[in-house]
Order: sequence, then C-alpha cells, then structure tokens
Amino acid sequence: MRSLREKFYKPLLVTLALVLLVSVSFTQRALNRDRSSLGLTRVTPLENAPPVLAFTTVALGGFRGLIANMLWIRATELQDEDKFFELIQLADWITKLQPHFVTVWTHQSWNMAYNISVKFSDLNARWPWVLRAIELLRDEGLRYNPQEPDIYRELAWYFQHKMGADLDDAHWVYKEAWAKLMKPLFPNGRANYDELLNPQTDEVNARVQTMRDKYKLEPARMKRVDERFGPFDWRMPEAHAIYWAMLCKERLAELGQEKAKKDDLIKLRRVIYQSMQLAFQRGRFIENKVTGKLEVSANLDIVANANAAYEQMMDEDEPNRDHIQTGHKNFLKSAVYFLYAQNRITESKKWFAYLKEKYPQAVPPGATVEDFALDMIQTDVSETSHMRVRNAIEGLLTGSFYNLAIGQQDDSVGRYSLALKAWQRFQSEVSRSEKRVGLPPFEEIRQEVLDRVINPTNEIFSPPVINQLITALGLPPPTNAPPPAASAPPAPAGAPEKK
Repeated sequence: MRSLREKFYKPLLVTLALVLLVSVSFTQRALNRDRSSLGLTRVTPLENAPPVLAFTTVALGGFRGLIANMLWIRATELQDEDKFFELIQLADWITKLQPHFVTVWTHQSWNMAYNISVKFSDLNARWPWVLRAIELLRDEGLRYNPQEPDIYRELAWYFQHKMGADLDDAHWVYKEAWAKLMKPLFPNGRANYDELLNPQTDEVNARVQTMRDKYKLEPARMKRVDERFGPFDWRMPEAHAIYWAMLCKERLAELGQEKAKKDDLIKLRRVIYQSMQLAFQRGRFIENKVTGKLEVSANLDIVANANAAYEQMMDEDEPNRDHIQTGHKNFLKSAVYFLYAQNRITESKKWFAYLKEKYPQAVPPGATVEDFALDMIQTDVSETSHMRVRNAIEGLLTGSFYNLAIGQQDDSVGRYSLALKAWQRFQSEVSRSEKRVGLPPFEEIRQEVLDRVINPTNEIFSPPVINQLITALGLPPPTNAPPPAASAPPAPAGAPEKK
C-alpha cells in the first residue's frame, strides 16, 4: 500500500502548477500593459508579406530576429544583382521585423539615398530613391523611435548634404523636385504664420493638414525655427535640415539633459550652423524670368540670426570653440562681402565693424569696407565655387549700374570690365573640366541684374537712381513685364559680341 506521501505528491504538484500559472497570468497582463505603454511591443503583424513569411513570423514570435537575419542576407544578394525594386520590399519587411532597432532604419535609408540612387545614370531616376529614404525615416522610423537622435540626425543630413550640397551630380534635380513639392504649401518660399496658425479658409486648413500629415511640419515649431535662425525659404533643403535638428534637440530636452549624449548634441549643433552657412550663401530661390527656371541666391536676411547662432554654439561647446570660431570668422567675412556686393552698403559697414572688433587679424590694417569687399572678389574669381563667382559677378554689375546712374562713367566701365573678366576666367577654367558646370552667357546674367535693379519693388536702388539709370540706358519706363534688353555700359576690349 502506497504511503500517504506518495498518495498526495502528484496532486500537490498539479495544484502548485495551477496556482503558479494563475499568478503568472496576472503578472503577464501587467507586463503587457507596461510593454505597450513603453512602446516595447514588437509583434506587429507583417502586411503584404507572403503567407509563409507571415505564418512563420507569428509562429516563431521571439525568433523574428532569425528571420530578419535571413532577409538581410537576401537583401545583400539582391543589391549585388541590381534587383532594386525587390530589395525595397525586402527592406520594408526587415524594418517591420525590427522596428526598434535604429540601425535598421538608418542603414536601409542610407542604402537607398547613397548606394542605390547613384546606380542610375538618368539623374531624374535618382530622386524617387532619395525621397523614399527621407520618407522611410520621417514617416516610419520616427513613428517607432520618436526619441532616437540618430534618426533625426540622419534625416537632417539628407537635407543638408544629399539635397543641399552639390557633391551629387543630381543635386539640382533634388532641389527642384523638393521645391516643387513645397511650392503649394509656401508659394513664395516664406511661411505666413498668421495664416498657418489661425487658418480662416478651407484652402489654408487643407494646406496645414498636408503639412502635418504628409510632411510632418508643425507651423508652431516652424515659427520657432524661423524666429531663431531665419527667415528661411522653406522650399530650400537647408531650412528642413535645421527644422529636424531642432526637433531632435527638443526631444532630447524632454528626456532630460542627463540622458542626452554629449556627442549627439555636438553633432546636432554642427548640422545647424553648417546649414545656416549654406542657407546664407544660397538659401533663397529666385525665378529666372527669361527661362522660367529656379535659381539659387544668397539669403542676406538671416545674417543677424546666423551670427547669434554661431555665438550661442561657441558658448555651448567650449571644447570645440576654436573650430566654431573659424567658421564664424569666415561667415562674417562672407557677410560683409555679400552685403556689399548686393549694394546693402549700410549693413555691410555694420558687420565690417563687428568683424574688425571680433577678429581684428581678419582685416588688413587701414582697409575700408570697399577695399575688403574688392579683395574678397579677387579671391572668389580665382576659386571654383559656381555660386560664389556668380554672386561676385552680379555684385560687380550692380555696382556698375549704380555708378552709371550717378554719372561715374569711368567707375561703371571699370566694374563692368572686372565682371566680364571674372566671367571669362571662370568659363576658361570650366572648359578644362568635363565635370564642372559653366555660367550662363554673360549678357543673360547682365540682363537679369538689370531687371532686378530697375524693379522698384526690390528696393535695391531708390526711385531717383532707377530713373537716372533708365535715362542713361535709354530704356522706356518699367512696366509689369520684364524690360527689353538694353545696351551695356561702354564695354572694354574683349567683350563678347551680341548675337
């Protein structure tokens, strides 16, 4: 006969197991609630995946990482085989399998923007891949990882470097395509915050909804960015680079400074001040009235805010202060020169005095603001920067027209001659390289400058100066239509003949 212990041993074990299972069920519910509230749940079903993959994913649960590893291997094979459209679907599945693994998002988006896009010889075919890389981070990556600085920084970098810089042969395709997307939201580039923050019409309401839903742009946050760093032309990529970098800084501030890595803050600050410098140099779209195409020009309205941003970053990043100071000094030199070249003489003198006070070694002893600006022009026309040389030529032509209007014929001809020589020198340098882009015909640049300076709404010249210039050139009074081509000031030897 079995002992009493043997008789009750198994029933006791069964009872104990049942008690533990019931206890675990209560604990599991609490764990599930915590996982959901903390965003740690990673069992989102795959959409549009083959049935076998969908079934295996649900069946294996915690073994989703194994599936992801196999898909990574297959994705590498597809890229080697140039099967890009299959690859993008595979990348979509990988991100769904590992939504909280930041490297998945940054790697897949970088692959599209930098590796796959450049495989297309047709420059227009590259843009969909760059746009998809942006959408992957902005619309999906940040939804799962709203406080991951790597995703924000990568997104800001695409706007700053891939679209904003000119290192990719297709950079102008990207700029035009992005400007086309932004034009319905910001017709002239600037944001009307009174209208956007208090929409009064269905059209404005629809615009704000598109900004928020499609492009993740919040008008209130845009206003903060513009007030601190702008005003920006929101059709330009640099404005969006700064927007996403600033949003990341706000997210890190919400976490608390002790949880924000110092290296992350340094990188974000660099994105901001580097984008500010680019926005200053070429942060404004202008429409060529002859061709109807967009061109870029300096955004001189942000000088004061850009200067304040540099000084704040030097205070916040003492270890890198010397490095930022170098950028700040170069920015101030460019500001003096660009303002002078665009005939904003009063502002140019103001920042020239500030430059001498802040960095006295950057100014030759006894130099006037005009001496300094002309020295900068001489340096620029010996360099290879397309936009800086064009700015120099436009500035010289602006000065030429001004001096012609006030009766300084010799000075007018001298500036015209220097502008022409700068154009000829740059075109000569360009002709030696197949990869570099030349400037438009000299007469086309001259006519564009003339159209700009005799338009009273631009306020470059005062009405009396405009009238004098029109008389000197023998032009009819300006109308809403672009004025007809006019004869140039007496041209020096070697000037190109009109055809």
